Amino acid sequence: MLRPQTSAALRNAIVRASKPSPVGTRAVTIAATDAPAQTSSTTHAISNPTLANIEKRWEGMPMQEQADLWMALRDRMKGSWSELTLQEKKAAYWIAFGPHGPRALPPPDEGKKVFLYTAIGVGVSLALFATLRAFAKPAPYTMTKEWQEATNEYLKGQNSDPLTGISSEGYSGKGHVQSPSGKP
Repeated sequence: MLRPQTSAALRNAIVRASKPSPVGTRAVTIAATDAPAQTSSTTHAISNPTLANIEKRWEGMPMQEQADLWMALRDRMKGSWSELTLQEKKAAYWIAFGPHGPRALPPPDEGKKVFLYTAIGVGVSLALFATLRAFAKPAPYTMTKEWQEATNEYLKGQNSDPLTGISSEGYSGKGHVQSPSGKP
């Protein structure tokens, strides 16, 4: 078993070894296990034809090519930014913050389409409602004013809800009456 000072020294050595080297030299990453060492290539400027018109080409590029270009730019940005070319800086900014993907600008006629589809939906709903009401059966006989008044009298006779309801002292509400008279 390792003593605490030995394990701390080993951890510090691994942390120092895993930090990237200065720009322009080969960076070597040492794993904690005895796996073979991995090397990353020297960082170099990305060619101007690769970055030319990136704003127009980005959406049409395959996902793998987009990822490769972004990783190359990210690796370049890990070093000194004064060594980045103007094209690289512009491309990195546009890829990170440009109007593409979820930040894409809405189409110019999107508001009109939303309004039109909403109006069509409301119109179809109203037409469906009117059609159902036109072919619906008449209201049930229990929905007449006379029936509801009789229901009030029955509930008073049963002493229903004597504290706050229809059978309470001084009740002045309508009770169950909610419909107009059923008599012509």
